[in-house]
Amino acid sequence: MKRAGLALLLGLAACGGPAPAPSSGTAVDLENAAIQRGLVRDPKDVSIAGAYARGPDRLCIVPAGTAHRIGIVIDYGEGNGCRATGSIRRDGEGLVLALGPDGGCRFTARFDGDHLALPGALPKACAQWCTGRAALAGAQFARLGESAPEAQAMRDTEGHALCGE
Repeated sequence: MKRAGLALLLGLAACGGPAPAPSSGTAVDLENAAIQRGLVRDPKDVSIAGAYARGPDRLCIVPAGTAHRIGIVIDYGEGNGCRATGSIRRDGEGLVLALGPDGGCRFTARFDGDHLALPGALPKACAQWCTGRAALAGAQFARLGESAPEAQAMRDTEGHALCGE
């Protein structure tokens, strides 16, 4: 009797076969399914304007004619921080930032509709917007609100409007 039970268990285990290998598009497929079911907002349909933050770090995006203006402040205290302003626009699934009056600090950030993440490596021209040991590279921000007035109200560490008025 024990042998028959063991044979039955082994037979059932063999029926399962190997697990299918996950495809490289699995994450994309899951994200698309969640968007279609309304569980996740489609980043392409979300306005980029708004107020963003993470701890003491702030980022604002406001409409400026046909484009958008951006302001970023990172404050580590004791002379370590960053303050940069410029323009921002959508490019496919990312956001292209051009910081500084000449746009010399240019890179693409990730945006999922609720979070904005700067890449871990930035052009050397971006270092001029930081002091001490601070850097813009790798900074991440979560959306606080989607209203332009809320974004315009954001201030840097000295009380100046971050996204201008």
